[in-house]
Amino acid sequence: MNWLSLLGLDMLVARWRAAVIEGAIAIEDRVALARLEWQDQKRCLAQVLLLSLAVAGLTVVAFMLLSLAVLVQFWDTPHRTLVAWIVALVWLAGWGVALAALVSVLRQAGQGFALTRRELAQDWQGVKERL
Repeated sequence: MNWLSLLGLDMLVARWRAAVIEGAIAIEDRVALARLEWQDQKRCLAQVLLLSLAVAGLTVVAFMLLSLAVLVQFWDTPHRTLVAWIVALVWLAGWGVALAALVSVLRQAGQGFALTRRELAQDWQGVKERL
């Protein structure tokens, strides 16, 4: 004898079972999405690290060459001065490009896990509507 059927609870149990199964599938999907976004976040963090090292290295080189250009400025011939300033400006431009790339990657890194956050917000909204 099935007591749940007699008491009319079999529909309630079936609904709860379906909700639990649906929740488990949703959790699996969210974990898979978070895993994919974590891989993307790791790649972005690696780029930030490499570009930070490039900016730091180029900053040291740029300041050394800029100092050299200032020292050469006071030497006798004007040709050495022009060459030193051109070299210093080229290194400064390289530093600027690396800095711009770093800032660009940092802006993209700030958007990490956007899809997961949006999915979880939609899930939470759906749960609140059902309650």
